[in-house]
Amino acid sequence: MASSSKELAIDSIILLNDGVKIPTFGLGVYQSHPGDETYEAVLHAIKTGYLCIDTAALYKNEKDVGRAIRDSKVTRENIFITTKLWTNKHGTKTIEGFHESLKQLDLKYIDLYLMHSPRGGNLVETWQSMLNLKSQGLVRSIGVSNFGIHHLEELKRHFPNFPPSVNQIEISPYSTRKELVEYCKNNDILVQAYSPLTKGIKLNDSALVAIAKKYSKTTAQILIRWSLQRGYQVIPKSVKKIRIEENAQIFDFSITEDDMIELDSYNINLVTGWDPTNDPLM
Repeated sequence: MASSSKELAIDSIILLNDGVKIPTFGLGVYQSHPGDETYEAVLHAIKTGYLCIDTAALYKNEKDVGRAIRDSKVTRENIFITTKLWTNKHGTKTIEGFHESLKQLDLKYIDLYLMHSPRGGNLVETWQSMLNLKSQGLVRSIGVSNFGIHHLEELKRHFPNFPPSVNQIEISPYSTRKELVEYCKNNDILVQAYSPLTKGIKLNDSALVAIAKKYSKTTAQILIRWSLQRGYQVIPKSVKKIRIEENAQIFDFSITEDDMIELDSYNINLVTGWDPTNDPLM
C-alpha cells in the first residue's frame, strides 16, 4: 500500500535486518566532481536536512564528502555515511580497499559498506572480509550493490545467517525490477534506489508530467516520492542547491494508490548506465 504523507519525513528511518537504522532519504554523489562541487553539494544537503550521504571509492570524492561532514558541525552519529568497495579490491584486497576509503573520508567508522558490484568475483572471500570489518566495529552494516538474485543466493549459500542488509540497485517506475525486489523483500534485504530520476531521461515524459501537474510537484519529486512509498531507501543525486532543496520537498504530499499503480505501469526495464545484476557468477 502507498504510505501517507504523515508516515514519512526527512528524518524517517528504516530498520535494517541487523538492527541498524538508516535514514529513508539521502544524497547520492555519483558523478559529482571531486573538490568544491562535491563539498558544497554535501554541505548544502546536510544544512537542508539530509541525514544520509552515499559515495564510493569509484567516485573519487570521498575526501570531499568527509570534509563537508566535518564542516557541517552536525554530530557524526546523526549522519549516515555509505561508501562502496570497487571490484579491483575484492578478495584479499578488501581490507586494504576499506581502509583507503576510511582514510579518504577521515572518519572513525563507516555506517554502511557495500560491494559495489558482483564483478570482480571472489564474492565469498570479500563478504567474509566485510563481516570481519563489521565485527571490529569499523562498519556498522554491510551490503551489496547491483546484485542479482543468483549473486544473493551465492552469499546465502555460504553465509545463511549473515545476509546483506541492503541491495542498492537502479530503481524507478521505468525500471521496477519486480522479481529482484520481491526476492529482497522476502529475504529482509532493503532495496536502495539509485538513479531514481532516470538520470533525467524520463523527466519530460508526458504521462509523468500529467501526474506531476495533478500534485503541483515536479516530475523529479514524483519519482522520488514513488520510491519512498514503495518502501525503498532513495538517494537522488544533484550538485545544484535548488535541486537539492526541491528533491527534499517530497514529504508534504502522498501519491494515491491508483496513481502508484499507474506509475508502476511505466516499467520498460530501463537501464540508464550499467546492469551487473545479470552477470554470471565469477
